[in-house]
Amino acid sequence: MWQNFVTFWTSGSLWSDGVHIAVYFLLAYLVHRLSGRLARRVLRIGSLASKRRQLRLERQKTLTSLVASAITFLSVVTAVLLSLSLFVGGETLVWLVGLFAAAFGLGARPLVSDYLTGVGFLFEDTFDVGEKVDILGNEGVVETVNLRTTTLRSPSGELFVVPNGEIRIVRNFSRGRFSLASVTVKLNAEDLSQALSVLEELGKEALLILPNLLEPWQVISQSGSLGQQTELTLVAKAKYAMGAEMRPRLLALVHERLNEAGIQLAD
Repeated sequence: MWQNFVTFWTSGSLWSDGVHIAVYFLLAYLVHRLSGRLARRVLRIGSLASKRRQLRLERQKTLTSLVASAITFLSVVTAVLLSLSLFVGGETLVWLVGLFAAAFGLGARPLVSDYLTGVGFLFEDTFDVGEKVDILGNEGVVETVNLRTTTLRSPSGELFVVPNGEIRIVRNFSRGRFSLASVTVKLNAEDLSQALSVLEELGKEALLILPNLLEPWQVISQSGSLGQQTELTLVAKAKYAMGAEMRPRLLALVHERLNEAGIQLAD
């Protein structure tokens, strides 16, 4: 019995197969380490072949991450199949792969869904690395996108890892057309007519003063009521994601111009 055991472990065939398996997985590891470079090369060749304009930086990062993840996955699967081929014939290998795929599909359906959704991200442009999004109620900046998961960094620093298969609705804050930078001014009713004239004229001048303003603001009254005091709202459209930054500039500009016109703000 001992002799048979020694013969089994010292047989040239076993050691040869072991070396082959080690080489297969070593190559898979090397491909994984180089997957980022390979992904960038694939995207560069694909861009030249399709004669499309240069992809924006955020899209390049997203596609590079996804393609690198796909390259790693394929290299590991190839190493496993080549290793199995050393012990079983072609027909048996096909049968085993089919059986494993069926069992895996039934037992790991969420995982399969994650990967399929990740593959879908290769062809869609829903969001990219560096964009601010809201996914499943989690708001943050996209840090990585791979075949299985998407990671978000929240404003307070937490890292959210979202399985791709659970992503149904994405709110993308980085792709809006404009942001509202509305401000409200409280006036005495006796100054209403003069204030309207000043604010409407200022709205046209503000396009030259505030470069992030897209068009002259609209002057409206949200309450629609008139007494000793009234409120006017300036509805201003700013470049996307610039609304919060522009609002204090608008307040300062309006306050300065009303003071020059001798119009006092109501308490």
